[in-house]
Order: sequence, then C-alpha cells, then structure tokens
Amino acid sequence: MRWTRDQLAAAVNGVATGPDITIEWVTQDSREVADNAGSLFIPLIAERDGHDFIGSAIAAGAVATFAARSVDTDGLVIRVDDTAAALTALGVDARRRLEGADVIGITGSVGKTTTKDLLAAVLRTSRRTHANARSFNNEIGVPLTLAQAPEDAEAVVIEMGARGVGHIAELCAVARPTVGIVTTVGSAHTSEFGSIETVADGKGELIEALPREADGGVAVLNADVPLVAAMAGRTDASVVTFGQGGDVRATNIVLDDELVPSFTVESPWGSAPARLGARGIHLVDNALAALAAALPLGVSLLDAVAALAAPVLSPMRMALRTTESGARVLDDTYNANPMSMAAALRSLAHIPATRRVAVLGVLAELGDESASEHRRMASLAADLGIRVVAFDAPEYGDGIDHVDTIETALDAVGPLGASDALLAKGSRVAGLERLVDLL
Repeated sequence: MRWTRDQLAAAVNGVATGPDITIEWVTQDSREVADNAGSLFIPLIAERDGHDFIGSAIAAGAVATFAARSVDTDGLVIRVDDTAAALTALGVDARRRLEGADVIGITGSVGKTTTKDLLAAVLRTSRRTHANARSFNNEIGVPLTLAQAPEDAEAVVIEMGARGVGHIAELCAVARPTVGIVTTVGSAHTSEFGSIETVADGKGELIEALPREADGGVAVLNADVPLVAAMAGRTDASVVTFGQGGDVRATNIVLDDELVPSFTVESPWGSAPARLGARGIHLVDNALAALAAALPLGVSLLDAVAALAAPVLSPMRMALRTTESGARVLDDTYNANPMSMAAALRSLAHIPATRRVAVLGVLAELGDESASEHRRMASLAADLGIRVVAFDAPEYGDGIDHVDTIETALDAVGPLGASDALLAKGSRVAGLERLVDLL
C-alpha cells in the first residue's frame, strides 16, 4: 500500500512535517526497515517505548515515522496523539482502499496459522493474494497486514486472535471481513475467557461481522464442533461447513511415515484426490476449511488441491527434521494448547521408532483447568508409549522427568539415534525451539 505525505496525515488525523515523499511499506519493527525501501516506522509503546528506536529506524533507511512526542529528524514525521491508534486508523484507511478485495478472517482455538497458510496458497492460484506474516493476529498485526497489502490485492487473508470477548469484534471493525472461518473451539485461553462457551461467544464475533449473503458474505464453520456449527444462527451470510459431517469433507484418509496425509475431497464443487503439503492428520480439517472458503469464491477444485500440496508454511509448526545421527525431531514449538498438544503426541506415536520422547513445555492460559489438562497430556503420552520430559512445567505431575533448563533437557533426553523420535512442543513462553536448534 502506498501513501503520500498528505494522504498519510489525513488517514491518521496527524500533522505532517518534512518532505513530501511516498510511503511504500509500513512496520513497527525497526529491524525490518533495511529490507523494505520507503518504510514508515510506527513506534509503539509496550514493554519498551518504540520512540527510542526511531533513530535506528531512520539510520536503517526509514523515510518516515509516526511520533507522539518531539523527534529530531529531517525525515517525514507524522505527529499523532497515540501511535497505536494511528496504526489502527491506517489499517482502516488501507481496508477502504481494498474495497474490491475479498477479506477472509480466520479465528479459532487452534489451526488459524496453518489454515491461513493453506488458504493463501489456494487463493494464489487465481487471485493476487496477501496474508498476514507468521501469526500477526492482534490489534497490531491486523492493521499492519492491511497496510502492507499491495494496492492491487484481490484477496487478503487475516488471522484474528482474541484474549477476551469483544476483541474479535474490534478487529473486524478494522478489517471488515467478507468471509469468516472458525476452525474450532476448545480449551485454549480459558484463563482469559472463563469457559469454552465464552470462547465460542468471542470467536463467533467474526461470523456476526460478515455481510449478508446477498452482499457476498460467507461463513465457513466446523460442522463437527457443535459450538462452532451453532454460529450459523448468528449470521445472514451464506454458510459452508467442513469436517466429517460438513459440505466439504475428506474420505479415504491415509497418513504416511512422514506424517503427510492423503485423502479424497468431497464437496458440492466436485471431488478430487489431495495430498497435503503439511504434516499431521489433524491438519486435514485446516485444509478442508481453506477449501470451504476458496471454492465459493470461484477457485477451481483441481487448482485448489494442487496448491494444498505445496504451501509456504509458517515455521515451527509440525516440521519434521532429522539430526546428524538419524533421529527424527518433530518441531511443533511455536505454541500449544491441549488440543494441539494431543494431536502432536499422536503424530509422534505414528513416526516409526523404537523410542519416542516428548519434551513438553507449559500449556499457558488455561486457568483453573491448567493442572488437570497438564496431567491429561502426561497420561495420554503414557498411553501412547511416549516418555515425557517436562521443561519448566511442574503441572505435568509425578512419574516423569522434570527439568528447568535447555541443557538439562538435553541431558534428560540422552543420545539420540536413528531409531529414536522426539517431539518438542509447548506454549510460546517455553521457547523450546532452542532445544530443536541444539539437536
């Protein structure tokens, strides 16, 4: 997206001082500036004050900055009262300029990022498509995604996360989605929402925000999760369901030794064989969700299933790697909740091996259910014949190895050989990718 100086100031109700230049890129991360010509740097205030990085951003090549205080620079400065509010306003302006594009919002307790990656790959077969980077899905990531979209984008795919009721509605006010996907609802973030039912209330705000069917609104819902299927009553958009009981479903599912699923897609748009370029049988539903969103938009089924075989996936999600000794390492370290943890453990159990070890970090934000859910995961691992090494997570309980550093985790795992398989998984705060890198 491009803005001139005056367009930028008008979009955020700011005051411009400095040269009249064209903005080509928007970022809140000063480290991204050097790789993107014509960058606008947005100094956000959180644990650290982004204003402290304006100098380094300008030195790296930023040509403009927002600022809520005086800035010593010869570059373009857009003075605003609040830089975070200005970012939101910029996202609103970007969405206005994308009026002819389909904007697809994705939310759910798990599967948002993989569904986003798969859907972007499918849509790119026939449309100029932009999608959020990594898991940028909050009040920063959503307006940034819109502001970074090309002027000629025909489809924009946006994840939407939430920490409580009302958050999705706020993101929808910026993004104004035309298509909404709810992957599933389960026990994630219950410490913030309070209950699974309240999680469903919050996630369903995406479906409520969709335009009517006559105006192109499409709600894509998981038919196998009652709390999600019931969201059909919260919209006047057309409804397409996915899953075992859905409009778009998978039959003849086969999982190979590399954890790659093959299946047959059945849908109102026809049937076709598919092989998923992502690992884990649980990701089949993510692929079906992507298809259920893309097929009503006119993407051909054959093009869509071909794209599912070779998506560009976000890192640290069901990546299967091999150590120098030949051991298989399943890297699913980006984040975790009980649903994704159970799926990853079952995937580990499917890898041919004589010894299976799971290094598990904390499952964060589970509230009163935290202790019972950790113990349930430890019990599932035991049932699957998997040894658990708990990393800085005492709630997994007794009878397993507990460690509190990456080095002691490596010691507890011991030497790995060609007949061994290991899973590393935990919530983002655990940072277990450090273990994978060392292995």
